[in-house]
Amino acid sequence: MQSDRNQTSVLRQLAALQKLSEPELREKWRDLYGSEAPYFRPTFLRKRLAFRIQELFYGTLSDESVKKLSEMALNDPMSNISRHEKNPKGNNADEKTLPGTRLLREWNGRQYEVIAKEKGFEYDGMEFRSLTAVAKKITGVQWNGPVFFGLKKDR
Repeated sequence: MQSDRNQTSVLRQLAALQKLSEPELREKWRDLYGSEAPYFRPTFLRKRLAFRIQELFYGTLSDESVKKLSEMALNDPMSNISRHEKNPKGNNADEKTLPGTRLLREWNGRQYEVIAKEKGFEYDGMEFRSLTAVAKKITGVQWNGPVFFGLKKDR
């Protein structure tokens, strides 16, 4: 019976997250994580807070489960774990883009779609080695590709 009440409490907390304003979400973040909330949209904060509430109630994965999942991910060709190990600094936004990712950009009233491939990018049926090359093809002038497609902020 006690377990049912606790589970109901968790469900109520999850439902209450939907009604919280952004400042209230940030306060809840401080309560649950003990740090300032990152500057993300309220939708993201709600998802992470919901995860944390459930994590505190139900517990986390065992060390054995985490190890097993990591091993599985290393052998999965669609996993990005091995890509992060090759480029630990993660400075190149082109390399962070997973194959199959669709990038959309509106430019001069027209919508452009680029698809990330294993090595490069596809735009308008053509293969490009970098997003910068795609941005130059679209605009006709030199652009930083990751900035043009919103993957990186312009300094």
